[in-house]
Amino acid sequence: MRKIFHIETPDEHIKPLIIDKIDNLTKPKGSLGALEEIALQVALIQQTLEPELRHPQNILFAGDHGILEEGVSPTPREVTWQQVLHYTRGGAGVNVFCDQHSFGLKVVDAGVDFDFTGHPEVIDMKVRRGTRNFLHEPAMTEEDMELCLDRGAQIVRQCINEGSNVLSFGEMGAGNTSVASVWMHLFTGIPLEKCVGAGSGLNQTGVKHKLEVLQQAVDHFCKENDVTQKQHIIAYFGGYELVMAIGAMLQAAESHIIILVDGFLMTACMLAASQLYPEVTRYAIFGHCGDESGHRLMLDALHAKPLLSLGMRLGEGTGAIVAYPIVQSALCMLNGMESFKKTAVTKYF
Repeated sequence: MRKIFHIETPDEHIKPLIIDKIDNLTKPKGSLGALEEIALQVALIQQTLEPELRHPQNILFAGDHGILEEGVSPTPREVTWQQVLHYTRGGAGVNVFCDQHSFGLKVVDAGVDFDFTGHPEVIDMKVRRGTRNFLHEPAMTEEDMELCLDRGAQIVRQCINEGSNVLSFGEMGAGNTSVASVWMHLFTGIPLEKCVGAGSGLNQTGVKHKLEVLQQAVDHFCKENDVTQKQHIIAYFGGYELVMAIGAMLQAAESHIIILVDGFLMTACMLAASQLYPEVTRYAIFGHCGDESGHRLMLDALHAKPLLSLGMRLGEGTGAIVAYPIVQSALCMLNGMESFKKTAVTKYF
């Protein structure tokens, strides 16, 4: 049974009041640039002139990929489960930035090829111990995809029950940039060679091989399948961790939660989510433009304005978390600055 999300475009009746408040703060109109745009977006999402951020959390989904068998990544398969355990102990990049910015962290096993019994810090949402190799067959079944969407949504509902109204999402899965590259190509029409990059560190020869493998997989898919069926594309190439992230994003949007979008992988998930429910992007704030080939092009396709450009490509949600203080600053501006009406300052432009 297909999971249905009910995602609404934020009601814009309040928009003139928010704009009036922003324009009448003690500053020249538009002088705080992107902060004003963020404040407007968050106020619209929350339908208030005094928006707030509560209990931010980063949900990190992990899964393994059958396509890794084709040498599309230099990262060994076992690194996925090793990193998952690393996250639970602290000391990884995502742990450091979550601690710095007071984020909660949830680590979810969506489909890792490892038994995490005895590690209660890892949330068990495992569908299967890794996807199938999409060079030869669909990575997952339609039923797997629906299960992933539902389980991603479950985690978000748990965060909401804990008081969160702003969430970021991250991933871990050796080989998962191959999924993102194919989704990007099929959903935007951008040539595949512009969508494929080094991932976790391929050299030029490795990138060429990766492109050849992915082109072969795409050619086979397009010959045998209807490329207008967006859900089928998501399932055929998807990773369990990535499709759970899609479900999480859709649930967040349905619940009017602010979504902080991380790098290449999570932007690809937002792109895929928008193919199912275009309104989801209204709830998304894009944290940064990363260093992975194709990320800028994918952001452009989404008409997205990333907050940072720091050459990051770690994933895990780190770029979104690092960008979070900018969102905080936008709300401090809106809620803390005085208006010309309340001060003795003559309005200036």
